[in-house]
Amino acid sequence: MTTALEIKNLHVEVDGQHILKGVNLLIKQGEVHALMGPNGSGKSTLAYTLSGHPFYEPTAGEVIFGGDDLFELEPDERSRAGLFLAFQYPVAVPGVTVANFLRQAINSRRKAENPDDKGISIPDFRRLLKQKMTEFNVDHKFAGRYLNEGFSGGEKKRAEILQMAVLEPKIAIMDETDSGLDIDALKVVSDGANRLQANLGMGMLLITHYQRLLDYIKPDFVHVMLDGRIVESGGPELALHLEEKGYEWVREKHGVAETA
Repeated sequence: MTTALEIKNLHVEVDGQHILKGVNLLIKQGEVHALMGPNGSGKSTLAYTLSGHPFYEPTAGEVIFGGDDLFELEPDERSRAGLFLAFQYPVAVPGVTVANFLRQAINSRRKAENPDDKGISIPDFRRLLKQKMTEFNVDHKFAGRYLNEGFSGGEKKRAEILQMAVLEPKIAIMDETDSGLDIDALKVVSDGANRLQANLGMGMLLITHYQRLLDYIKPDFVHVMLDGRIVESGGPELALHLEEKGYEWVREKHGVAETA
């Protein structure tokens, strides 16, 4: 059965400020959606709200994920249900190696489903991790490094691709994955995302400002967010039009002034 993430008339406040003002979006497993828009339009607010960040308060509307009310699920339950958020700026976790982090994540999921589960064995986990690192072009030395500590921008994003490869989400939200990446790193990360999408039938919501990411990860649908709403939707040609014309025509069409 195909899993879908359905957002209906979603309104969200942050510190009492109304940021999302009626977002509607349907993402099905296997589809790639790009969400574009100028700074301050609400793109990252949508990502953090879906992942369960406590500072982002839904005030109206609903989100259905895999047939369940997403807002009835805690963040860890959303993850176990198959939702993944790749951060724009992944944080460092000193003292916790990449390998230990991933093994704990797998075991937490298994024990949540079956309290008697003793978790994945160390030999089985090592085999799995080596296989995924090889498949997704991740340096095997990553396993012994502290998560994101001292990582370059590209290494942080590769580490998130590795997390997705191990945890196998149904739908991934990638918040400005191209931020801070040079072309070589962008190609590697994009290749990993494409492999995941092809191998797992994973759905993706790519939040980005620029066409360059979409040169490597081809979207099925492109959406434009402005002033807390999705105001335009189309195919890949919409992103190309934005690259050429910018957002001013969207603002004029929908009567939204440029924010400072």
